[in-house]
Amino acid sequence: MKNKKRLINILIPSLSIIISSIFIPWLLLRAWLAPLPDTVQEQVDNALNYKLDGIIVYVDQGGKAPELYAAGWKNKESEVPMDPQALFKIASISKLYIAVAAAKLVANDRLSLDRSLASYLPDLKGRIENSERITLRMLLRHRSGIPNFTDQEDFPWDNLPKDNQETLTFVLDRQADFSPDEKFAYSNTNYLLIGEILDKTLGYSHHGYIKKEILEPLNLHHTYSLLSEVDVKDLTSGYVIGYGPDVMSNDFTTPGGSMVSTAEETGVFIRALNDGTLLNQAEQDIYSSVYEYGHTGLLPGYQSIARYHPDLDAVVVQFVNTSGDLAWNVHEIVYNKVLKILRKNKP
Repeated sequence: MKNKKRLINILIPSLSIIISSIFIPWLLLRAWLAPLPDTVQEQVDNALNYKLDGIIVYVDQGGKAPELYAAGWKNKESEVPMDPQALFKIASISKLYIAVAAAKLVANDRLSLDRSLASYLPDLKGRIENSERITLRMLLRHRSGIPNFTDQEDFPWDNLPKDNQETLTFVLDRQADFSPDEKFAYSNTNYLLIGEILDKTLGYSHHGYIKKEILEPLNLHHTYSLLSEVDVKDLTSGYVIGYGPDVMSNDFTTPGGSMVSTAEETGVFIRALNDGTLLNQAEQDIYSSVYEYGHTGLLPGYQSIARYHPDLDAVVVQFVNTSGDLAWNVHEIVYNKVLKILRKNKP
């Protein structure tokens, strides 16, 4: 009986490893099981072992000076090393800036969270299902039921639409995914429409409003609303696994996904959003009711995570200039290991 139990104790762990190796890709298993390094820089260096071209990590931990870490290539064709201060497409992290702008305008009574999409943008009545019942609040909270344009099979990632109206054609006259406010479902279309609402309300581009009301007060002079505002020599190249060319010039202009920044300036914004210095109390109350305080981003060639971690009093931003295949999973594993190192080394 004892021998039988001993055999079972030996076989179960072995069987677990075999099952894991069958159902979890070996690359991810290797990244996950790798010993935890002592320092963030070691972890950043190790990330390159898992098909990532380049990586930047920014850590702003309370009571310590912010630190930047980098490894790999900013441009691998020219063998330019990753620059920790390089510009990067932050993709959907842009939604945080849009949500902040909306909260400010609601607090100033220029927008109403409970006004309908159809009343803000009458031309969409009859073109977007339930537009008379969908409110600004639902758009901000991803509870509208409007289909996500990037999920449509015919969305042309290799030849991106040039403006919002062209992008909207991929969802106009399509059936809603669900009834308004029935559930949460992330949709880039929501923030495209919020951008349109902001522009119409302001009478000028919301990009200018974000610059004046968010970027300038925080002294963020290396954060831009559009790729066209950037000197490309300062931009990190982007790579898609299985696709050879650098996708740096792929210009995603849609509100909520178009911004470019550095890891440091993204971190400064995240800190201000979370510590209460960006918004006054009325704005904060509105913002906290509609959106989150950290975000991820994904575009071809660019992956990002920017979050505040209260247990560490730390903002951690991670940029990776590789996408596709298992790159997102590796990106998350590396980010979580960075957090483990910070927790292990916490005084």
